[in-house]
Amino acid sequence: MAYRFCWVMCANTDEAVKIARAVLAERLAACANVLAPATSLYWWQGRLQDSSEVPLVLKTRADLVDALTARVVALHSYECPCVVALPIAQGHAPYLAWLAKETSDAS
Repeated sequence: MAYRFCWVMCANTDEAVKIARAVLAERLAACANVLAPATSLYWWQGRLQDSSEVPLVLKTRADLVDALTARVVALHSYECPCVVALPIAQGHAPYLAWLAKETSDAS
């Protein structure tokens, strides 16, 4: 089985927690980490932007990434939210088994 870290940038902590709770309740992710606010610099609509955002890390199975992404986009306040998936190359086998078990109801 393949696993992914999904990285999502949120407007604030409340939004990150709201998204995390929803995808966890739906078993689209087994775990969520809401990180400390970060300063983000990026191009948007032809202008360089500078804003505070809150990173959200979700751990899931590779086969759930499309459904997870769709759900995050539906809940997100941004027009074009950052939702990217990174492969988990390897890890502690009991943790990965737990991740699979906790997302098994989403299939």
